[in-house]
Amino acid sequence: MTDPHEINPSKALELGMDRHIPRQDFFDGVVVPDGIAALPSPRFRNGDVPARVRGPEGADGRHPLSPADPCDETARPPSLSHVLLDPRFRPSAGTSEPTGEHYDLVVVGAGVSGVSAAYRWLDRAPAARILILDDHDDVGGHALHGGPRPGGGKGPAGAYGGVRSAERPPAWTPEGRELLGRLDIRSRRPGRHAAPASSPDAPMHDAVYCDRETFPSERLVVLAPGERAGRWITELPVSAQARRDLLMLYLDPPDWFPGLSAEEKQQRLARLTYAGFLRDVCGVHPDVLTFVATMPGERWGYGSDALGAIDAWGDADEYRYPGFAGLGLDRSAPSRYNSPTMIKEWGTERSRSCHFPGGNQAIIRTMLARMVPGFATATGAEGITTATFDHTALDRPGNRVRVRLSSPVVSAANDGPAGTAASATVGYVDGPRVRTVRAQNVIMACWNSVIPHLVGDLPPAQRAALHRAVKVPLLRATVRLRHRRPWKELGIGHARFTGAYWCAAGLAPPGRTGGHRVADGPDDPVTVHMAAALVTPGVSPARGSISGRYALMGTPYRYLEYGIRDQLARLLGPAGFDPARDIQAITVDRWGQGYAPEYATPWDLAFYPDGHPPAATARRTHGRIAIANSDSVPTARADAAITAAYRAVAELQR
Repeated sequence: MTDPHEINPSKALELGMDRHIPRQDFFDGVVVPDGIAALPSPRFRNGDVPARVRGPEGADGRHPLSPADPCDETARPPSLSHVLLDPRFRPSAGTSEPTGEHYDLVVVGAGVSGVSAAYRWLDRAPAARILILDDHDDVGGHALHGGPRPGGGKGPAGAYGGVRSAERPPAWTPEGRELLGRLDIRSRRPGRHAAPASSPDAPMHDAVYCDRETFPSERLVVLAPGERAGRWITELPVSAQARRDLLMLYLDPPDWFPGLSAEEKQQRLARLTYAGFLRDVCGVHPDVLTFVATMPGERWGYGSDALGAIDAWGDADEYRYPGFAGLGLDRSAPSRYNSPTMIKEWGTERSRSCHFPGGNQAIIRTMLARMVPGFATATGAEGITTATFDHTALDRPGNRVRVRLSSPVVSAANDGPAGTAASATVGYVDGPRVRTVRAQNVIMACWNSVIPHLVGDLPPAQRAALHRAVKVPLLRATVRLRHRRPWKELGIGHARFTGAYWCAAGLAPPGRTGGHRVADGPDDPVTVHMAAALVTPGVSPARGSISGRYALMGTPYRYLEYGIRDQLARLLGPAGFDPARDIQAITVDRWGQGYAPEYATPWDLAFYPDGHPPAATARRTHGRIAIANSDSVPTARADAAITAAYRAVAELQR
C-alpha cells in the first residue's frame, strides 16, 4: 500500500478480496453501502485532501473485486444528523405537529451521557416520565455496536463501534465510579469484564513493525518485557546515527534544560510537541522522528508532531516517548500543564479497564434494561453481553422511560423567555414530518457543535463557544481470524506500524463476560482490533481533524479492507498467515465525530487561546435546557460523559 490512491487487482486477489466473507462498514454507527466515497471532500488550506481515493473500477464505476454489497446486509436508512444542518431542510419539513405528549424530562441523545442522565434523573425522581430521542436506529451514541452481537449471527465477534472499553475506571470521576458501582461493573475482575492479566496461551509482547512506508526495508521488532533497549534498537532498519540517538534517548538522556527549575522545564515542554522536542531540543536524526511518529496514534488519534511534549513526558514508559529521564522531573504527580485526561489518569495502571466484547454499549444497555421493562433478557452486567433485546419495548406508552429511535431532533426551545420559562418544546423528525413534545426539562446530550443549530435563541457567546467544538475522527476495524497461531509463533499480542495506513493491530484479550467467552486456545478463532489515525499531519489536532474527517468520508471500503489484509499479511505472513484463507470477517467503524482532542499541545494555543475549548461557556444551562455529553468537559472520555450528565441533572433539579 505504498500508493493510497491505487489498488493492485492481482494483489487484491492474492489477499483474498474476492472471497465472500461477512463485511460490514459503518459510518457514525450506520451501515453504509459501497458508495461512501462519492461524498464530497473539499480541499483545505492546511493540507490537501484527495477528493476520493481511487481504485481500478469497472464500467459501472464499481471495483471489479468488490462484492455486490461489501456490508453484506441490507443498508439501514442513514442518520439525518448532517442533513439537518442543510438550510433547505426546514422549509421542506413543513409545519410541526404536536404529539400531545408531556414529559418531566426529554433527553436528546441515547449515548453514554444521555442514558446516564435519564438513569440519574429516575434515581432522584422515581415517578418521573422521561423520553429519550435519538437519530440512530439503535442505542449507543459513540458506543453504538458496530456489528452483530457476540455469540449470534455472522461477522466478527466483539465488534465495538467507536468505544472499546471503560478505560482505567480507578481514575474515573466520582460520578463515573458511582454509576459503575450501581451497575455492578468492576474493572480487572478475572473472568468477568476485563481479561486476566496473563494467559498461558496468549502472547504478551508488544512489537513495532517498521514498514516500507517509512523505511527502506521492513522488519518486525519484538519489545520483550525486561529487555534493555540496546538489544532491539540494533534491529531497527534505521541509520547508524539514528541508532546512537535512540540509545541515548532510551538509556542515558542528558538534562536538556540545565539550570532551569522543574517548573521552568515543564513550561518549556508545554510549548513543544514531542516531535519538536526531539528535533529542536535533542537534535536527533530524522529517522528517529520517523520511528516515533505513530506512537500516540492509537490512543490520541494523532501523531508525535501534534502530541504535546508535556503529555509525552507524562505517558512515557519503558518503550514509549524516550528522552525525558535526564530532566530530573518528579513523576509522582502530573504537571499542571498536562492535559486534563493525563492529569486525571496519572499513576493509574494502563491495563485496568472494563472491557466488554461489544464495547461500552454494554453499559448503556445495562441501564436501559433496568429502566425499560421487557427490553432485555438480562439486567446485570454479567448477562447483558449475550442477552437478547426487544426494541419494540423501548417506546411503549405505559413505560416511565421511553426511547424513540430514528427520531432526529431538529429543535429545542424554551416556552417563553429563558429566564422565566417553566417548560420547553422539542421537535423531531418522524418520517416526512416534524413532530413536537413538551417537557419541563430538556438535556441536550448530543454533539455540542450541533446544539447551536437546534437551540435557536442561545446567547451569542455560548453559540460561538459551542461552534468551536472540534472532534477527532476515529477509524477502527474488527477482524475475525481463523486462529491465533501466527501471533503465538511470533510471540506478540500487539504491534504498532511506523507509517502504514492502519497504525496498530492487536489481539482482543481472552476472558469471559457472562455467557460470552473470548476463546484463548491456539486453534480457536480470534478477534483482532485495528486502529488508524486520521488527523492530518503538520497542523493542530483541531484543524487536522476537519480535513481528516473528509478523508475518512471519502475513502472507499475496499481500500480499507485492502489495507487490513495487506498489513496483516506483512505482519503475520512469516508465521504462516494467509489473509485469503485466515480472515473470516471484517467490520469497519468510521466515526467522523470521535472525541474532542486533548488540548495540551502548543498547536492549539492559537486555535484556543486558553489552551482548551471554552467548555464552561458552552455548557451553560439555558432556561429549561441543560447541556451534557463529553464535549462539555475538557476531558472527552466515558466517565466525563457521565459526569456531564450528572451535572446537567443537578442544574435542572435545583
